[in-house]
Amino acid sequence: MKITKVESFILHVPITPPITDAINVATHWGLSGVRIFTDENIVGYGYTGTCAEGDHMIVDTIDRYYAPILLGKDPFMVKQLWDEMRFGKMHWVGRAGIAHMALAAVDIALWDIMSKAAGRPLWQYLGGHKDKQIKAYNTNGGWLNWSKEKLLQDVTSIVEEGFTGVKIKVGKPDPREDYDRVKAVRKAIGDDVIFMIDVNQQWNINTAMTWGKRLEEFDLFWLEEPLNPDDIMGHKKLADALNVPIALGEHVYTKFAFRDYIHSGAVEYVQADVTRLAGITEWLQVAGLAASYNLPICPHVGDMGQIHQHLVASTQDAIMLEYIPWIRDIFVEPATVRNGFYVLPQMPGASTEIRPDCFEKYRIR
Repeated sequence: MKITKVESFILHVPITPPITDAINVATHWGLSGVRIFTDENIVGYGYTGTCAEGDHMIVDTIDRYYAPILLGKDPFMVKQLWDEMRFGKMHWVGRAGIAHMALAAVDIALWDIMSKAAGRPLWQYLGGHKDKQIKAYNTNGGWLNWSKEKLLQDVTSIVEEGFTGVKIKVGKPDPREDYDRVKAVRKAIGDDVIFMIDVNQQWNINTAMTWGKRLEEFDLFWLEEPLNPDDIMGHKKLADALNVPIALGEHVYTKFAFRDYIHSGAVEYVQADVTRLAGITEWLQVAGLAASYNLPICPHVGDMGQIHQHLVASTQDAIMLEYIPWIRDIFVEPATVRNGFYVLPQMPGASTEIRPDCFEKYRIR
């Protein structure tokens, strides 16, 4: 099998209603991606996720620097191709960030091709571990721009739908407002529901030490991204001081950064995201690293769960998966949750193939 064409794309899918967390305002979810065509008529789809900003820099990297490496090559040589792209011309100016997000899109498309050629869903092609369903927790009811009344309405309806885990955003200018919202949510959902909070990097170490300790009374499952994602020492200090476990990984872009977080004891739930790391090839290395420290993996879903459902289903230490349904309807085989569990895909591939009508509808030319 040979690669015959590499075609980048950008899709912007509306988010209704628009959402905010402590750092982002999002009206659309962006897919910066690629279709890789082969001489055996198998097409691989891969993408990374954005808040609909910076997409052109990602696809320009694919077009200028990665596509020439891929043409005429065998997609099954995915690790060799990964090395050639990772250590190619972009290595001088970007060893993470845009370079890795672009590489993620390409790498995912290659794994999509391979699993399609094998006639297996990706989770089986990688070696299945969970063959029926995956526990889901829901993030889509806890946005920071929700009023307290809407927040409580949403989290209670999520529990009524069958979800046994919910996550909400914190990071208000006054942490006392966060405390009040967390207290109200815990009361509304009861003691048996898994409850997480996500700061989206907005606290400094003093705020995190003070309010992380105060919020322990609400039996939080984890405290997510409390500090700047480059501050390994700060997260280590928090992990040592708090009883609430620290979760992060959404903005950790390399296996080496995860190595330093994990080895120093600065993270307790590893939220490795395949669209921020350089694709499935690097995600699997991080998963193996986490397993050697007996740490659970709970991916952040920059892909909105389409690819991560396969990775969780094929990974022993992956215990559950975030659910945000913003873009599921654009896919040929959308990620589906029933009664609080992901239903595993059955079609060959990585569940990244986009419906032609949606591809044209949301494509940015």
